[in-house]
Amino acid sequence: MTRLLRDIWDRFLLYFPLVSMGLLALGTYWLVRTSPSVGGAAVVAPVQHEPDYFMENFSVRTFDATGRVRMEVVGQKARHYPDTKWLEIDGIRVRSFDDQGRLTTATALHGLTNEGSTEVQLMGDAVVVRDAGLTPGGVQEPRTEFRSEFLHAFMNTQRIQSHKPVEFLRGQDHFTAGSMDFDNVEQVLQLNGRIKATLKPRPD
Repeated sequence: MTRLLRDIWDRFLLYFPLVSMGLLALGTYWLVRTSPSVGGAAVVAPVQHEPDYFMENFSVRTFDATGRVRMEVVGQKARHYPDTKWLEIDGIRVRSFDDQGRLTTATALHGLTNEGSTEVQLMGDAVVVRDAGLTPGGVQEPRTEFRSEFLHAFMNTQRIQSHKPVEFLRGQDHFTAGSMDFDNVEQVLQLNGRIKATLKPRPD
């Protein structure tokens, strides 16, 4: 009897580590199945409308394929917003040259420009001036000037819009209106609202 008990005890000690490992594995599996998930999909925080960098008393230039300055943006202070990818500029001044080298200057108290500076919104004492010069067809164009509390300039397409009262000067001609849409490429000026015009006779 004593020998039989000793054999049983020896077998128990022999297989005890295997049984223990099996019970531990089963217990771990049960815990994993019954425990609440703590992972799940990662929550992406929404992008806030807050600037990610600043610039002060800066100048940014873009160049064409020949190395000629195509556009220059100067400002007193700028804030870049990653959600809209626009640059908000205080004391903005923009100089832009077309294919013929004609200069267009835009200034305002505040401005917004996209990453490529192809679109500029001017706010507060906004002024856009386009120098006199020749068109690609060789026609002489007079100096043009736009004034408003808001001007939206599209540099690549040479278009200027405003939903606010605007003053437009072309050579010696003077116009005022409640809003405006000017397409310089097509040479089409659309004035809306209360319109006043003063046209000076051209010399023969």
